[in-house]
Amino acid sequence: MRARDYFDQVAPHWDEMRKSLFSEAVRDKALRIADVRKGRIAADIGTGTGFITEGLIRREVKVIAVDRSKMMLTEMRKKLRSSREIEYCVGDAENLPITDKAVDYVFSNMCLHHLDFPLKAIKEMTRILKPEGKLVVTDMDKHDFEFLKIEHHDRWMGFEREDIKRWLKEAGLKNINVECANETCCAQSSCGENAEISIFLASGERGKH
Repeated sequence: MRARDYFDQVAPHWDEMRKSLFSEAVRDKALRIADVRKGRIAADIGTGTGFITEGLIRREVKVIAVDRSKMMLTEMRKKLRSSREIEYCVGDAENLPITDKAVDYVFSNMCLHHLDFPLKAIKEMTRILKPEGKLVVTDMDKHDFEFLKIEHHDRWMGFEREDIKRWLKEAGLKNINVECANETCCAQSSCGENAEISIFLASGERGKH
């Protein structure tokens, strides 16, 4: 099964699954780091059913929500149908269907570890940022829980923070910071193995040009 098929399959149950994986505190910290302002435009990459987007629209931010799973976006539309501030896009993080310098913020929560080419995705996220726009990435630190690759279709077993910092720099961002979010991602395998993995919060800004 491809990762896209997996997420199409679990989409109707994703909100409940997400609650067991990580808390809303992850979102709150990401939005606070970005210093989100009313009336701006954000992209939520790998939006799923709109975990990050929910927080953004509460702050009166317009959102371009991107996910490669059509079913995830379908569930998100149902949940957030009252909002007119969301543009839904089916697309891949490594080849975003968004024009250059289009958004003030880019968020990517728990998306990178499902991608074949995370550096390419970071460069794409940087490309769509307006000058002085901010990118915020939240994901898992390096771990050794193999069952996540099998049962959750993870491509990467987390990341070293130094690699994330290097990738943000290579993408051309400045004022880069990679720190512990003081939150964990928790999962249990079908065989009863428990994983508790620390989450990092990475941010950077595009230059003025």
